[in-house]
Order: sequence, then C-alpha cells, then structure tokens
Amino acid sequence: MSGRIKKILKKKRQQIVYAMTGITLIIVIISTVYTVRRTYIEINEGGAVPAMAEVPASPKPPEEIVMSAALEAQDNNSEEIKEKVKEEEIFTFLQGPKSWEERRDWSGAWGMAFYDGGSFGGFGCGLCCLANVYSTESRYQCTPVDMYKFAKRNTGYDGGGAIAWDYMDTILDKLGFDCSLRIKPQDYQDFKEQVSAASCSIVLISSNDSSCYWQDTPGHYVTIFLYDKETDTVFLADSGNPDHNRQKVELRKIYKSLKKASEWQYLTIGDYDSTKDTWKHRKPDGNWVKPEYVN
Repeated sequence: MSGRIKKILKKKRQQIVYAMTGITLIIVIISTVYTVRRTYIEINEGGAVPAMAEVPASPKPPEEIVMSAALEAQDNNSEEIKEKVKEEEIFTFLQGPKSWEERRDWSGAWGMAFYDGGSFGGFGCGLCCLANVYSTESRYQCTPVDMYKFAKRNTGYDGGGAIAWDYMDTILDKLGFDCSLRIKPQDYQDFKEQVSAASCSIVLISSNDSSCYWQDTPGHYVTIFLYDKETDTVFLADSGNPDHNRQKVELRKIYKSLKKASEWQYLTIGDYDSTKDTWKHRKPDGNWVKPEYVN
C-alpha cells in the first residue's frame, strides 16, 4: 500500500472519529436540555419536586475512547493468560446412579435421571468430559446437564444417547476453545507430544483394545489433565468409575486403551478465548455434590 493511500485512510479515520464525537455531543446536549425542561415544568405545575436527575457524563475525547477500548481488550484477554491449573481446580463430574446414591463428591441427581428416553448414567460420559473442560479451563462453570441442554440447542445432537465426536468438537468451538480431533498415531511419542502440548484432552478408551486399566468397558470418554513429564502420567477424570476418578494414570496405559474402532480416538484442547465463547454460563444448575475445596 503506497504512502499516499495510507495518509488518505488515516485522514478518513480521523474524520469519522470527529464526526462520531460531534454526534455524541449533540445527543448529550439535547438530553440535558430535555431533562432540565421537564424538571422545570413538573416543579411549576405543582408536582412534587423530583429527585435530582442524572446528567449524562460528558463524552470522552477520541484519545480516551481509544485508551478505554484498549484497556477493555486487555481485561478480556487477561482471563486467558493463566497459570497451569492445580489438581483441586479441576472439575471431575461423575455420571452414574451408584455415585449419587452414595453422595460421592462430583456426583449429581442426573445419575438417576432419564433424558429423551436414555439413562444419563449410561450415556453421559462425553457430556461430563465437556463440562469438566469448560468448568476447569474457562472462568465459567456448568454441570453435565447444563452441557446436555447446550448441546441439543447448538448442534444436531438429539439427546438420549452418547454424543458423537463431531458434536463435541463443534461445542468446544462455540465455547471458545481451540481443539483438534485426532486418530491414534502409531508412535507413542507422537501421542505424548500432542497430549503434553494441550491444556487437556478428551479420549475414548475401550477394554477391547487393552484391559491394562479398564475392564468390561466397550467404549468410554474420559478427560485427562496435567501431563507430568517426570512420571509420564496424567490426572484422570473418569465419570464412570469413582475409584479411577482424580487419580494419576500412566499415559502409556491410556494410549494402549484408545478405542481403534472409532473414527477418532481423542480430542486435544488448547487455548480458551472468552471473546469467542457464545455461552458464558456462570452458575452450575442442578442438584449435585460440590466438594468443599471448589470455589
């Protein structure tokens, strides 16, 4: 772009800023005159003296407007710049009825409930994973049932059964996450590098591929966090097994257990951008056992 064109564009932008400032000043003046006139009429017609009207603040000059916008953008981005999460900050929802009957931490009434003809205790693992990711990696929180409703509203997911990989990917995108669906690499080192580079991952495991950690599990979504290079382990969120939940597990065992009879085996999740989050769900709904250490 030539220097002449740049100068023209700069001049045009300045003209627009000055025009907008002028329009704002006119609106403030009209509003102020109207407020004063209305107050004068009410007083002189015998009405009660009204409370002091709020006079709109004077508009900020263009440079202050620009500075305010920059500070607001900085505030918005500051929530994405955060340290690695700690174990006590990780959400690990449980899905089943037994967990709820025993009132285990992270269990909820959804474990006994049926949605669209299906038992949440039977199909809810993927939704627990999504709720874990959103509540841990963003500044917002939700329950698996909140996520179930969001999935039905925003994807082609019909409910009443396990949620598919493509819908999970779409949901995370709508929630402001950078994520990638992946197939099992032949080399464990490739898998380890991808998982360690991610904030967290959702993986699909099956005891049909390996019974080194899970048994009698034809297909089950779990979430993994906090890869530890020294021990080659991850922090596991397993909604289907309270004894597995919140345990350190060798990453190699998860690699061996990846369900190969699936289009995708895992989904790595990277940065979260609140400006792309279309939900911003602030309060987890429903009846559930919230651990004391969770804010």
